Amino acid sequence: MKVLIVEDDPLHRSYLHEAVCAALPECDTVIEAESGTAGEKLARDHKSAHVVMDLQMSNRNGIEAARTIWKERPDTRILFWSNYSDEAYVRGVSRIVPDGAAYGYVLKSASDERLKLALRSIFIESQCVIDREVRGMQQKSLGQTKGFSDTEYEILVDIALGLTDRAIARRRNLSLRSVQNRLQQLYEKLDVYQSASEDHDEGRFNLRARAVTVALLRKLLNYSALERAEAELAEWLDTR
Repeated sequence: MKVLIVEDDPLHRSYLHEAVCAALPECDTVIEAESGTAGEKLARDHKSAHVVMDLQMSNRNGIEAARTIWKERPDTRILFWSNYSDEAYVRGVSRIVPDGAAYGYVLKSASDERLKLALRSIFIESQCVIDREVRGMQQKSLGQTKGFSDTEYEILVDIALGLTDRAIARRRNLSLRSVQNRLQQLYEKLDVYQSASEDHDEGRFNLRARAVTVALLRKLLNYSALERAEAELAEWLDTR
């Protein structure tokens, strides 16, 4: 068995190397990559390797690297190991997992035993292992606990990119009225609104800008999510 560790922090790479060797005596080869770009190349060179992937890395983040690896080899088993359980990261991972893939999402704050159990469960038993905190965020993001629907979240990203209502409608194949209705739902869920007692016509806030600020503060959006969205927007604009 081969395991590829993709992690930009050398101390974390060393810790993961030890954890893999302790949890998986079946593993005879551990490969290390210090970036998402290097991880993609090594995954091609070692086609049977399972992957432990950090999410937040310079050069190329873990979501983009995992997307490339899964596109080329959908049966790859990947354990995401991250400091973050933000909705932006959880949604980013959920969007790229192939049907039937065995994967995991374990926080770096988890115990040594939790990490070792996840490694065996995913790489040996082909099970999915998701930390409770991350699972709760997944349920929220799927709208099960008054979270955002996929369409609402896409519109939130679009207003963060600066698109007008009409551009969003064209991009998402929605009517203008539907976009405007979903914007109102976003404002309500983010608790962004103008008070009826505002004492001038323009009100206190630009609601779109305020919604983006609140979303960033609540970690619904982050740099990685917006960077990825900007690249997807550029691709869409090229087709117009």
